[in-house]
Order: sequence, then C-alpha cells, then structure tokens
Amino acid sequence: MAHDQQPPNHTHRRGLLKAAVSLGVTAVGGLTPLIASATPALSRIDVHAHLIPDFYRQAMSDHEVAGDGGIPIPSWSPSAAVNFMDKFGIQTQVVSLSEPGFAFLPDRASKEQMARRINDYIRDGLINVPPASSLYRRFGGFASLPLGDPDDPGEVAAACAEAARAINLLGLDGIGLYSSYKGIYLGDPRLDPLMRTLNELRAYVFIHPVAPPVRPELSMPNFVLDFPFETTRAVTNMLYKGIFLRYPSIRWQLAHAGGTIPFLSYRSALLALNLNPRNSSYSSLFYDTALSAAPPAMAAVRKVTSVSHILLGTDYPYAGIVYALKWPGDPNSELNDTFNASERLQVDRGNALAQLPRLSKRLGVG
Repeated sequence: MAHDQQPPNHTHRRGLLKAAVSLGVTAVGGLTPLIASATPALSRIDVHAHLIPDFYRQAMSDHEVAGDGGIPIPSWSPSAAVNFMDKFGIQTQVVSLSEPGFAFLPDRASKEQMARRINDYIRDGLINVPPASSLYRRFGGFASLPLGDPDDPGEVAAACAEAARAINLLGLDGIGLYSSYKGIYLGDPRLDPLMRTLNELRAYVFIHPVAPPVRPELSMPNFVLDFPFETTRAVTNMLYKGIFLRYPSIRWQLAHAGGTIPFLSYRSALLALNLNPRNSSYSSLFYDTALSAAPPAMAAVRKVTSVSHILLGTDYPYAGIVYALKWPGDPNSELNDTFNASERLQVDRGNALAQLPRLSKRLGVG
C-alpha cells in the first residue's frame, strides 16, 4: 500500500475559440489587467495539463481519431511545455492524458500496452531525468489506465493492476480517470473493483471529462458545454452511489472547477442526502481552475469548498490559444478578482504540494 499518497492531514476553429474568449471577457466584465513582466519566477504548479507523446499521436492517426473535445489535436513536446511554463511562471506541470484515452484501441492487450507505455514515458522521459536536464523538476504525472469497456471484467482487473503498478512501482503522483467509459459513468458498480484498489492505494485521482455517449446536434465543440456537463453527471452519480462515503481514502480532483457541480451542488445532492444523510458533501473534493478562473466560477467553488481545495490548472496544450492572447506572467490573472495574495499562493502552489507529497519531495520542499 502506498501510504505516502495520502498527505499527513489526511481550434474547433481559431475563430470560434477567439469568439468564445471574447464572449467570456464580456460576460465577467473584462479580465484583470495582465502582468507583462519579463521572465516570471517559477513557482506555480499546474495540476491540469496534458501530454501527447508522438507514439500516442501516431496511434490516434492509425485509428483515424481526428480530434479531442471537438478541436484538432494540438502540437506538444516536453520542450514546448517547458517554454510555456517559463512564460507563465509555472515550475511544474502534473501531466495526464486527455480524451480519448484508449477506447479507440481494438483489444485489451493493446490498451494495456499503450497504458504501460504512457506511464513509463511519464516516469522515465519526464520525471526521472538528471539534474542537468532542462526537464528536471518540471513534470509530475497522473497515470493512465487501460480501460475502455467496463463491461469487460478483464479490463477492469487490468486497470486495477496498472493503477497499483503506477503508484507502487513507478511512483507517479496519482491516477487519471475519465467521467465515463463506453457510456458507463464513474460510480457504476461495474467499476467497484477499481474503486477498492484506488482506496487501498490512498490515491489522488483526477477526473477528466470525455464526450457524452449521446449529444445534441449543436454547432460547437464538445469542450464548450458537454465537458462540464459530463463532469457533473459523473460526480453526481458517484454521490448517489455512495462512492465518496464507501471509499474515503481516495482524493478526487475535478477538472474545470467541477463543471457545473458548484452551481448545482444543492439541487443535485437533495435526493442523495435524503436517502443517506451520511453521504459526503462536495466540499471534500478538489477543484482545478482550468478554463474556469473567472470570478463567477470561482465564487461558486468557494461556496462549496475551502481555498485549500482549489488548485491551479491551465489545460495546456489544448487551451493554448487562450494563453496566446495573454502576456507572459500570470496564466490565470482572473483569479486575482477572487483570491487575495496569500490565497493565490495556496491555489498556485501550496495546495498541490500538500496533496501530492511525492511531487513535493522531488521539488525539495519539506
């Protein structure tokens, strides 16, 4: 059992994206003035960032997977990620695999092979690098699991085995899961063996949304509305199925400020709490700021949890166009409208160090 996983105290199109950014600015009354410093101090920790290794990109191409979240797959390399971090004062990115995961691969063996290759790459190509390397102390990682079809008990068992290998052998910082697999949402009893394994590992688990099994025909990419709604469906299902109560040693990070969970927290929990008053509330979950740093979203998050449960995220490289419009300095300057200086230190760095002790150790903190 990996006890050190638990902390001591327990462009669819370029034009469309530009328009979305413009609308968002208008909706919140304008962005906080951006910091136009030269090279900012590297102190921030980004817990919502993605990797796209060449071998994974090639696999998607081989299987005619054209995009992710409704937008073309962006370019990515470790050096490009470091350049982005240098520009925005980010010391370390904790990377994970975004949609589509491994569901497009044809069989269990190919999913297992790809998951192991991704996780080995995170450890050997990004984390375990010599001090002289430009990548030294610049990356952490959440493991990917070889799961595409929860109806196959063999795939669930393989996901359990890879989770244990990633935490106990590879020493990664946590586990990445998707909101649903083949239309089966987190919380479904078919995934209970995986929940038990993650609980035994005392794992930190990052939930990332994927495209819904059925969606309305709207002329917009999945990431605009469907991704937040999918996170909401998964987390609400987990609450109703008692996941947070039955597996209390798992710490859950929700992408994009939890989707619409903060706004719907009261409404979505009414029946669940009536059925079982001991059900955990949403306040125990962790929320990242990726594409959700504006005051309305953060105000809602602060109503359901404490500042200690909010962590910086950028969604790099998928949100690259957003940051191309900003000066170097603060990637989420909008957070200054919600948090004071000491709270920003928690969100930008302190909370990640508290929840990811292996990362903290690698960075030489504490």
